Amino acid sequence: MSDLLLGGFVMLGAALVMVLVFRRFGIGAVLGYLIAGILIGPHGFQLISNGETILEFSEIGIILLLFIVGLELAPARLMRLRQAIFGLGLSQVVLCGIVLFLLIMATTKFTLAAAIAIGLPLALSSTAQVLPMLQSSGRLNTPMGEKTFSILLFQDLSIIPLLTIIAALSRAPQQDGGQSGWLTAIYAIVAIAGLIAAGKYLLQPLLKVIGRIAERELFIVAGLVAVFGSAALMELIGLSSALGAFIAGVMLANSPYRHELEADIDPFRSLLLGFFFLAVGMMLDINVVIENTSFVVGAALALVAVKIAIIFGLGKLFGMETYPALAMGMLLSQGGEFGFVLFAEAEKAILIEPEASSLFGAIITVSMAMTPFLMLLTRMFSEGGSKTTTDHEDPANAERASVIVVGQGRFGQTVSQMMSAAKIPLTLIDINPEQIDIHEQFGAKVFYGDGTRVDLLRRAGAEQADAVVFCMNDKEFGPERAREVIQSFPETKMFVRVYDRRQLVVLKGLGIVGMKRELFESAIHLARQTMYAIDIDESLIDEVDDEFRQRDCDRLEAQIKFGGDMFAGAEFGFGGDLPEKS
Repeated sequence: MSDLLLGGFVMLGAALVMVLVFRRFGIGAVLGYLIAGILIGPHGFQLISNGETILEFSEIGIILLLFIVGLELAPARLMRLRQAIFGLGLSQVVLCGIVLFLLIMATTKFTLAAAIAIGLPLALSSTAQVLPMLQSSGRLNTPMGEKTFSILLFQDLSIIPLLTIIAALSRAPQQDGGQSGWLTAIYAIVAIAGLIAAGKYLLQPLLKVIGRIAERELFIVAGLVAVFGSAALMELIGLSSALGAFIAGVMLANSPYRHELEADIDPFRSLLLGFFFLAVGMMLDINVVIENTSFVVGAALALVAVKIAIIFGLGKLFGMETYPALAMGMLLSQGGEFGFVLFAEAEKAILIEPEASSLFGAIITVSMAMTPFLMLLTRMFSEGGSKTTTDHEDPANAERASVIVVGQGRFGQTVSQMMSAAKIPLTLIDINPEQIDIHEQFGAKVFYGDGTRVDLLRRAGAEQADAVVFCMNDKEFGPERAREVIQSFPETKMFVRVYDRRQLVVLKGLGIVGMKRELFESAIHLARQTMYAIDIDESLIDEVDDEFRQRDCDRLEAQIKFGGDMFAGAEFGFGGDLPEKS
């Protein structure tokens, strides 16, 4: 027990000091954890010796990370990303793998099989490093963030074929009872289908029962049972345990309790991910790096350069703008944690020597250490060389206000400025860091976060507020999220900016006090101005205005009555018009 406590003290203490130092210089926490691990590990001051054991334990952090990401991805959204996952993701893994394999063949004396076993794993990136960066910067739900996540998800899926390739090339004696890659793939499909069915017919009803008992701890237990059960099943059939956790998250993505689960699990995820990077640092053999400094550094630079170039080119090919494509390339340029796993398998298959496994493990670690500096570089590009943005405040630091305004784009700015003119105390929230920085330049305080999340609204004081006004441009804001907010804060009035009449129809009848279509009033006012300018009688303009509004209300009622059918109530339209979308 004393050794355990002392080890925990040393690891957490070293991590605390190094992360504070690196955060102070705006570099980020990952490099701090890596350096702390190097210093206290068996190749540093030898304060901790069991780096591999810690690494295995801390991989739970990656499992919890993928679970939390899955919670944010409802199946409908995942289907929307299928082209990016199987188009962009497949292209990245194949092209990067082939180019890196050819580069190893051209510059080293490795055999063909060894070059394949080393080059293909180097195509993978670090989920444990990249996803927290996207989440902390608020970019996971941006187009660039979604494409980056799609690539990472396909990389997880590619573990099966990569393991199959290594097994096919193996020079190790054949063992009885081995499982073929095709059989593993079949098992994987059956397992995923079974998990989805279990989520729908077992887990969701169980959560409803727990909801009636109203014991919050049971939600956490149920969530963790789903996470570890799914992860263990995938591990059992030879697939990535992180993929199993991700599926568990997707199963709960439509649950009204997902945000509470995320808020409770996230601190454990952050701590375990820190331990993961500590362990990676401990396992880095400094002697290998020192003896082969030029090769390790040169190979890490080549790895990063090749992946940036290929991923940037693919991003442009898939319709991305120059800066987001470059940022995505830099973000995914490092080697990944699954590289360590695949190198170990290649070593067992007698494709590479243990020294080569250690050498390329060091190259992956060095490439991970480069990523925070690359992200600083992309930030400077995006800001035109200006100073880096400061950390944005959490709404928990806001003074209690009468109204919480979520979203500070053009619509939200107008709403908040009018309320400010009436001297109403406000808390402003936005998920876009650049938007927050612009407001701060004009002296306005905007807090950072996803204002549609119940846990964040609770920290912002929604229970004490008179009203919450959702002004973000989000046509995916649907009944489930709205109902969750209303149920959590029944005394707080809720107002919503809606994208079009379709969104208004699905949100009608939930208890939302007010909804306004974002273009409706401006279109009416422009029509009035036009008619007035061409000398239409003002009384006729008023009559048409009133008639149009009444018919629009009648049509909306008909569309709601017939389950959102946009052709319902067509008789209330003016001659020959189509069902309008605004």
